[in-house]
Amino acid sequence: MTDHSRPEHQQATASRRSLGLPLVAVVALALLAAPRVVLHDLDIIEEGTPLNAVFVFLPPLVWIAVVLVKRVPNPFLTILAVGACYGIVLALGHQLLWDANYGDDPPQLGGNLADLDPAVEAVIIRGFAVVSSVFTGVIVGAITGLIAWGLAAVTGRRR
Repeated sequence: MTDHSRPEHQQATASRRSLGLPLVAVVALALLAAPRVVLHDLDIIEEGTPLNAVFVFLPPLVWIAVVLVKRVPNPFLTILAVGACYGIVLALGHQLLWDANYGDDPPQLGGNLADLDPAVEAVIIRGFAVVSSVFTGVIVGAITGLIAWGLAAVTGRRR
């Protein structure tokens, strides 16, 4: 028997109401973009190739299709949340594959920061990489969300 008065149930219901999809679906949509992170960081696919384009554009197209088919109340907000989750996935992927990607030649700071302790330098560079990845995910979500919002408005695909 389900206790609908429990805070966990109320929170899950509130997020589903505002996003139009369960949180697990939002995360699953973000994970559709994870293979490109791995394939790119391991140099299995290269930028500018048709295969890379599939991995770049297919996940956001699926995001748009899902919010239109499900008629979520706010396609922009829903896909922005997917994009934020994607940014987290992107950051985690880059951090986990850091050594495989850079090996013995990681990025280094220059100028006045060139003489920093290597451990401090690594924390700074990796920290900026995390922020950059999350920002990238949010921007991808915002742009894709705007497209979905426009399509929903034109096609009448909102609740």
